[in-house]
Amino acid sequence: MMAGLDDVTIVRDVPTKLFRFTDYFKGFEKVPAIRSLFGDRTEEILSNLKVEFFSSRFGYMGVSDVDGHLLVSTYHLKHSDLKTLYLDIIHELYHLKQFLDGKQLFNEELSYVDNPIEIEAYRFTVEEAKRIGLTKEEIIEYLKVEWISEEEHKRLIKKLGLE
Repeated sequence: MMAGLDDVTIVRDVPTKLFRFTDYFKGFEKVPAIRSLFGDRTEEILSNLKVEFFSSRFGYMGVSDVDGHLLVSTYHLKHSDLKTLYLDIIHELYHLKQFLDGKQLFNEELSYVDNPIEIEAYRFTVEEAKRIGLTKEEIIEYLKVEWISEEEHKRLIKKLGLE
């Protein structure tokens, strides 16, 4: 007799392996933008922050809406330039601040570029990009991601005052 659905077990509650953010991302406690987010609690928040690495060519970084830990693609870490990685971390730490403030990170009713949560995080990230010396053209290029159309990219640029 062949095994079927009734003969298999799938464990769904698999523990996630979490690492200390500060073991892999060093010096962010000194970044003025991050200090402006977390103030006197910067070191405490970053030292308690956990990161989950995932192996996928798709996706970059994100913040868990369950417990606020960071999710980071190892492919992205290995293949992206330092400025992109830096700005993505800045962007995600802004989302962490939003999470800690009790904001809902995901809203399926709004498009990505119309979500106030994303616009706030991108405004913050754009300011940091300017501070570290990126040109307007470099920032516009940074804002191109696969999951938005050219029209949405243009809308995002306009919302961020980069047109």
